[in-house]
Amino acid sequence: MFLQRFIKNPQRVGSVMPSSRFLASKMVQSVPWDEVTAMAELGSGTGAVTRLIGRQATPSAKVLLFELDDKMRCDLQTTYPHFSCHSNACHLIETMKQKGIRQLDCLISGLPFFNFDSGLREHLIDQIAEALKPGGYFIAFQYSLQMKKHLSEKFMIEKIDFVPLNFPPAFVYTCRKKGGFR
Repeated sequence: MFLQRFIKNPQRVGSVMPSSRFLASKMVQSVPWDEVTAMAELGSGTGAVTRLIGRQATPSAKVLLFELDDKMRCDLQTTYPHFSCHSNACHLIETMKQKGIRQLDCLISGLPFFNFDSGLREHLIDQIAEALKPGGYFIAFQYSLQMKKHLSEKFMIEKIDFVPLNFPPAFVYTCRKKGGFR
């Protein structure tokens, strides 16, 4: 299914295969789970990272999942009925308001930012920065380091990990929103 979606729209899907368990593990390891009351995952796909969020997040945490693909989103809704599933990450702030969430403690993204046109990329990065509390975590994987400079304009990059056991190999950016820490 994933390969078929990639062939149909490589700008939107970004990879020929779902994220590996190694990439998913690396993405969630920096999250301070005991402090997370509200979070979002953008580009949830087949749920490789979502599965780990489900294991780590407290039962009272509000979790928003965003997946543009109808089939994948439907599968996520079925598998994670206690999470709130939505179609378009461009409406992150609007969705948070509808759900009564003021700010997110953490946002995890599998979106292929570099594949997007500059207007869409800017809109998404602005939405993420607005959604996070000061010092909130933004964790994203990319297949290159091309987004490093762009992300450092709005976030403090704490570390970048290389995950070779993923196809294709990926970089995990662990960032914090600028503007204060708890």
